[in-house]
Amino acid sequence: MDLLHFLFSNVWSTFLIVLFFGGSIFMHELGHFLAARANGVHVEVFSIGFGPPIFSWKAASGTRYQVAWFPLGGFVLLPQIADIGPLEGEAEADAARLPPISYGAKILVLVAGAAFNILFAFLLACVIWKVGQPENDVTTSTTIGYVTRTTELPDGSRVASPALEGGLRVGDVVRAIDGHRISDWAELKGTLVTGSGRERDGSPRTVFTVEREGRRLDIVLHPRLAGDEHMRSVGIQPGYDLNVASVAPGSVGSRTGLLPGDRILRINGAPTMNLAGLEEELSADPSKPARLTVARVGKLIELAVGLRTPADPLAGVEFLAGYHLSHPSPFAQIAAEVSMTLRTLVGLFNPHSDIGLSKLSGPVGIVHILHEAAGAGIRYVLGFSILVNVNLAILNLLPVPVLDGGQMAFATIAQLRGRALPTRFIAATQSVFIVLLISMILYVSIFDVRRWARDVRDERAQAQAAAKP
Repeated sequence: MDLLHFLFSNVWSTFLIVLFFGGSIFMHELGHFLAARANGVHVEVFSIGFGPPIFSWKAASGTRYQVAWFPLGGFVLLPQIADIGPLEGEAEADAARLPPISYGAKILVLVAGAAFNILFAFLLACVIWKVGQPENDVTTSTTIGYVTRTTELPDGSRVASPALEGGLRVGDVVRAIDGHRISDWAELKGTLVTGSGRERDGSPRTVFTVEREGRRLDIVLHPRLAGDEHMRSVGIQPGYDLNVASVAPGSVGSRTGLLPGDRILRINGAPTMNLAGLEEELSADPSKPARLTVARVGKLIELAVGLRTPADPLAGVEFLAGYHLSHPSPFAQIAAEVSMTLRTLVGLFNPHSDIGLSKLSGPVGIVHILHEAAGAGIRYVLGFSILVNVNLAILNLLPVPVLDGGQMAFATIAQLRGRALPTRFIAATQSVFIVLLISMILYVSIFDVRRWARDVRDERAQAQAAAKP
């Protein structure tokens, strides 16, 4: 049964990867194709997939349609607009003998790819708007539920937590980071990681705007680069209701008097809003009784926690995070992804940021994330596919040779100077950037493979730990 489940889950995830990742690139090329046909531009090849063709046929229009071996995406060969032979193959038609294409037609054809990605993202967002987007109290929280005492650096050493040093408290509601409004925990993490604030000595700096007891405070923090990815971190976790779902007979929770439906509010008089913080407090001195303040059927009850195991002080107690489906409008979904993509790009090119190419995900990383999303449910696949399409649209419009934006830049310069750019110049420039693009993809893929391998290793370790009696 386990083997069948493994095979089915991997076949299903592979199908979703081909459908949504390959489909996203296909939609981009379909936009070019339809705009080219509508503007009388010769389409040499329309390919589903990359690499050698499995089969192909040539239409009366002169366009060769083909299905290639590598199914993720495709391309449209347009010799009148762009000749990228090393990537898409050499054109049979002589571009010099084909009728000239107007500047407006070129721009329209080039923009159409990104436009179709946004259209596809909008259609996917409409589906989520209808069926709902899964959320829980953890993902939607902007309340600080746990402030770590220390932060572990990449070299294994531990330093005081920036949040603790800066004065953040459990219960603070984060309203903005560096002036950017925060609406959920994912946005909080993304904004923190892509921040570029620095002190005069070069150390990272960020400003948290929090609401505390009805007052707004600006708290300056100095993030540390932590974790396997060396990302900016301040040492906080989200706050959420600690609702007891079940209590095993004979467990510490049972002896304490906890019941399903209880909500733990305080420990030893201090507010607690995160399981990690609760367990840390209980593990600090496991031989000493601890007091829990619990909400039960509208009443506050004091419970005493006795002797417990430091490694798992609440063994036998299961918690349930509040879960619901939200229905954000398609416009809100697209706007959120555009904002985060632009913020990441700004951070990537900002010398004061800690974001580099190694932090980005390439094709391997996208496949990995889609694989994980497929295991979580189709809604997660849809949500990530919206991000992929928004990224494809924005990145392809950057003024970089071999990308659509670079071709638009060439066309615009030619229009302004009144004559075409030298063919050798365009060919040489594109050749250089093709090498750079392939090198960048390979470089990013190295880190994608490392992340994938690390995740597999962590999953195996967790499975082995769970299997131990």
